[in-house]
Amino acid sequence: MYPAIQVGTYTPEEDVHKITDYRCVSRDMQHHSIKERLYLHLDMNCFYAQVEQQCFKLHGLPIYIGGWYKGEQGIPRGIVATSSYEARALGIKTAMSAYEAEQICPYVIGLQADYEKYKGVSALIEDVLEEFAPTVEKYSMDEYFLDINFLKNKSREEIQQFGEDLRNLIYREIGLVCSIGISYSKTYSKLASDINKPHGLTLVLDEQEATDLLGPMPLDEVWGIGHKRYAKLRKKGLVTIADGIARGYPIFQELFGQYFGKIIWEMVAGKDRAKVLTGQHATKEQLSYNHTFSVQTDDPTQVRGEMMRGITRLGYRMRAYGMRARKYFCFIGIQHKDHKGLGFRFSTDGFTNLDDYIHYECMRKARPRIEALLNKGFSLRRMSIGTVTVDHSGQRELFFQEEAKSRNFHLVQDAINNRHGADTITKAAVMDSVPGKTHFLERS
Repeated sequence: MYPAIQVGTYTPEEDVHKITDYRCVSRDMQHHSIKERLYLHLDMNCFYAQVEQQCFKLHGLPIYIGGWYKGEQGIPRGIVATSSYEARALGIKTAMSAYEAEQICPYVIGLQADYEKYKGVSALIEDVLEEFAPTVEKYSMDEYFLDINFLKNKSREEIQQFGEDLRNLIYREIGLVCSIGISYSKTYSKLASDINKPHGLTLVLDEQEATDLLGPMPLDEVWGIGHKRYAKLRKKGLVTIADGIARGYPIFQELFGQYFGKIIWEMVAGKDRAKVLTGQHATKEQLSYNHTFSVQTDDPTQVRGEMMRGITRLGYRMRAYGMRARKYFCFIGIQHKDHKGLGFRFSTDGFTNLDDYIHYECMRKARPRIEALLNKGFSLRRMSIGTVTVDHSGQRELFFQEEAKSRNFHLVQDAINNRHGADTITKAAVMDSVPGKTHFLERS
């Protein structure tokens, strides 16, 4: 019998950018008691751009960050991942093409995203935060929540001073500015940090302050309310947070269901009692991977490489969280002004988190669809893959068993990558993927 494989420490959140992760305010992630609490949300303003401005001494200059390159005749191709405040003031925004950005401002500075650099700076920020509070949640590479209940009976002046001391220390130690929101609700602390950017500090410590400062905000600023849900709310005359509070939770239950509707309304009303999640709380209900290519491609080999890259990352994260899946979704986006692309679902024979099983079933359906799109003359621009039906129990199935050899291979691969860095060992097909940086998106 082979000895157990020691896989080391997984890093499933590496390179993950969370878009609408509101699992942290679901029922099982909330405190049971109703006692008052106090949360601090810290947001590093234009994080990637700030880091690059500091590294290259570009303070005060308009820059954008992304995966881009110079095409024929020097025309920039690619997408703006983020931009500095100086560039934003000129109208350069996230998701804009690099070409558009340089049309707006011919002297704007374009830089490639350097995630290893950002991860290093993020780790330094986390070290500072852990000196300020015993419980710190790294929500993403540039956002953090702190449990500051030890301040809830202090005066407003003391709470204000705590926020200022933290903000100033990060600037002194790291050289970057941030915005801070402090409130009695986790949702409200996040909303508050958006009010006075950049380098802002906003306190929302009672319902009157919430009414004055947060009430006028549109409802789609709240976790879980995307453009589709916001459209449904607007049809019912609900536009702002104040509107949502005034109408109460029944209208939310009518639109979004008894359970989920009540949760969303509690977030809108600042009545969530969410925990600040440390590593041991990190459970996942769904996982996804999304990559918008730096440049569109009509090379099927590159697309297959991207599929392998996405599946490899998805499988790794599933193993990190101790979850498996049987049903998955995949979406292939195209470069066309009138058509987004096509999506499909596929299933493995049983619950698994091993790349080989997922890749076989995915490509069985993806291959003819990719060929059909390319035969119609479309260029492919992005791909997404994620879980649909998941299992956390680890219970064995009667009619499906993963091969021991395959499982051991993946665990050995994880062990090496966990110790020496992601992609130290990877599938050869990944080397054929589309050139450029990858953005992992965590969508709830």
